[in-house]
Amino acid sequence: QVQLVESGGGLVQAGDSLRLSCAAAPGYSLLYYAVAWFRQAPGKEREGVSCISVSAYIKSYSDSVKGRFTISRDSANDTVYLQMNTLKPEDPAVYYCAAASVCAEVLDPSAFISWGRGTRVSVSS
Repeated sequence: QVQLVESGGGLVQAGDSLRLSCAAAPGYSLLYYAVAWFRQAPGKEREGVSCISVSAYIKSYSDSVKGRFTISRDSANDTVYLQMNTLKPEDPAVYYCAAASVCAEVLDPSAFISWGRGTRVSVSS
């Protein structure tokens, strides 16, 4: 199974932007996987945020981030990105990327076969 590594988290102010990256560990590749971003805040369930298909033709977003976050993938660098704009106080969480065969209409964590360790996003108001 592919091993994933997230990066790009940090502390920003409300209204600022961050770009998260999800790359495959050395010896692995994301090219043949759909990749999703999930987030989990303390005391809350893991929430599916966005997903991009293998071809990048299908991109989906949760209602909470639609219009603010953009998912993309760079095949040359074998990396998936999550551009997060206009960050809000409700966005802080540990963000995880995960790999699956497809992006289902509802992002069920159990459908994803590989996970990164997460990167923390904090937003100050």
